[in-house]
Amino acid sequence: MFALRIKNYTKPVLVASVDGVGTKLKVAVMAGRHDTVGQDLVNHCVNDIVVQGAEPLFFLDYLATAELQEHVFLQIIKGLAKACAENKCALIGGETAQMPGFYAPGDYDLAGTIVGVVDQKNILDGPKSVRPGDVAIGIASSGLHTNGYSLARKIIFDQLNLKIDSYVPELQCTVGEELLKIHLSYGRLILDLLRVYNHTTECPPQKRVIKACAHITGGGFYDNIPRVLPPNCDVVIHKGSWDIPPIFTFLAQAGKISEQELYHVFNMGIGMIIFVENNQASPIMKVIRKRGFKAYIIGEVVKGRKQVLIA
Repeated sequence: MFALRIKNYTKPVLVASVDGVGTKLKVAVMAGRHDTVGQDLVNHCVNDIVVQGAEPLFFLDYLATAELQEHVFLQIIKGLAKACAENKCALIGGETAQMPGFYAPGDYDLAGTIVGVVDQKNILDGPKSVRPGDVAIGIASSGLHTNGYSLARKIIFDQLNLKIDSYVPELQCTVGEELLKIHLSYGRLILDLLRVYNHTTECPPQKRVIKACAHITGGGFYDNIPRVLPPNCDVVIHKGSWDIPPIFTFLAQAGKISEQELYHVFNMGIGMIIFVENNQASPIMKVIRKRGFKAYIIGEVVKGRKQVLIA
């Protein structure tokens, strides 16, 4: 149960999302390290609702395996609890299922549901807010986050025959260390930015400073950005305007991946994009960087047909 402090909101709207960690779990099993995937799951879910302007309230997890191994279970729960605390989100329960014969020994699946809240007047609605001339600020990712792992594993383990503990000079770490980097949470950062720039005065969506946010997960740039665009707008993304982490260059060269596929499968080093008023981009960037995140102006909104143009 969760007690919602209703007096803190004028017209509270609940925002919910459910997601999983995907085949990154295969890497955790290979490495014998399970504390990071719980953090990945919570942070991913927080990012998915903060793009609506929602503050996380509570989280529930689902863990399914052939046979429960206590040390694995404790590591996963430790990661979930750590991330929930960092995101000021209550971990109020979940379900643990043992299904021998359904999962291979040692394998497991992990999913989670998050519920948050936002005042109706503060909901981020990109199609009503974004206009030509707005600027796209990209906030750096830590690496692959939780998407593109099926392709990454195929290249690294099947084509290159690397092991989980293989050291890769281009990455300056082992395969396991790179692939298990934690999916960053942008939740507290985005909420603080919204409080400063959007909640100080009530104004129509099109006159807000921060217009929309896009979490760059499955589908990369091409599938996630159009969700926040009005029908008459495109976004032009400028290649070379941010530092691309070595993992993406490594995978592109080793797997001979086309540029189109790279930006469709991977986040390419950008975990969150914020669309803002042109004249406020610089001060917002300074705030983001003071909070310890790398941020770049990576593009702008132009007239168009709800497309992403990478040039």
